[in-house]
Amino acid sequence: MKPPLFIGSEIYRGSSYGEWHPLRVPRVSTVMDLSRAMGWLDPSTYVTSPRAKPAALSIWHDPAYITALQQAEAEGEVSPEIRARHNIGTHANPIFSEVFRRPATSAGGALLAGEILARPGVVYAPAGGTHHGMPDHANGFCYFNDPVLAILSLRRQGLRRIAYVDIDAHHCDGVDHAFRDDPDVLLVSTHEVNRWPRTGALTDEGAGNVFNLPLPKGLNDTEMALILDRLILPVVARFAPEAIVLQCGADALAEDPQSRLTLSNGALWSVVAALGGLTDRYLVLGGGGYNPWSVGRAWTGVWATLAGHDIPERLPALAQDVLRGLEWRGNRRGRRPPEHWFTTLRDDPRNGPIRAEIRADVDTLAARFAATV
Repeated sequence: MKPPLFIGSEIYRGSSYGEWHPLRVPRVSTVMDLSRAMGWLDPSTYVTSPRAKPAALSIWHDPAYITALQQAEAEGEVSPEIRARHNIGTHANPIFSEVFRRPATSAGGALLAGEILARPGVVYAPAGGTHHGMPDHANGFCYFNDPVLAILSLRRQGLRRIAYVDIDAHHCDGVDHAFRDDPDVLLVSTHEVNRWPRTGALTDEGAGNVFNLPLPKGLNDTEMALILDRLILPVVARFAPEAIVLQCGADALAEDPQSRLTLSNGALWSVVAALGGLTDRYLVLGGGGYNPWSVGRAWTGVWATLAGHDIPERLPALAQDVLRGLEWRGNRRGRRPPEHWFTTLRDDPRNGPIRAEIRADVDTLAARFAATV
């Protein structure tokens, strides 16, 4: 099998949803720069993402919505009717200078990934993971739904059984909308209970292949290891997918301002590594993540995990310079970041007791799956 490929783009450098928005922080450009500073990313493994054309986007998205985004980018505004119909130009989904080109680029990367994985391989697209996007409207900072487009692209390569695993702090309501009644798609989502969009209940089943695990605040690494070993891996293995898509949002980390989960980045890397052992066609996407240091460090570690690079205890000077050059305006933690955010990739483990409610919910889902096979 060929070495893993990293799909990126320079469009993410300097592109922002606005100075007040949670996605004002640099993310994908940090991962690219940090990976290169570590000597982990070179022209042989880096692929520039194409920008998806409207016809390609329309395999799931409404052409009228695609046109509305193009017009919003060209004109810098939308009418009240377009705002109401397509949910763009709102507080969560603002109009910015690349409001069509940026999401179309992440969508293009996802579509390309599906084509690459017509043959066995591993693809990493950290700009992806926009799992809230809906067919005809923006939703939760997501304009297009690249996980859905990636799965449809895999389908075009003749692959039917796809496992989609989502460890973002927020439930994957857009992907659920697309595939909850498709028996050939397995959906497994871990997310914080009562966190927006407040979907993904434990009792949701769809066509029988939907497994949602809402989690209480304070989720620790020990609990995530239990979830991985007792639920995620057995369910995916017994489903026997032809390809796996992992949405690896970094907002479940302890330092992230958009959730109350408290994982270390090592817990995410463990999921990445373990799922990779179950498939020869593997796509890993980004997702949420709103602390520029924690998301940059976590997603760079994801690439190291996929590409087989050893993560040092202390970063070399060039990599430290990348992290020291970041800013997080408007957040108090950005004024005095702790030193280890500059000097390390790996967080200290955040282990703890396994709460009875988590163990019980994992057992409930595992038993339900056992009854379906």
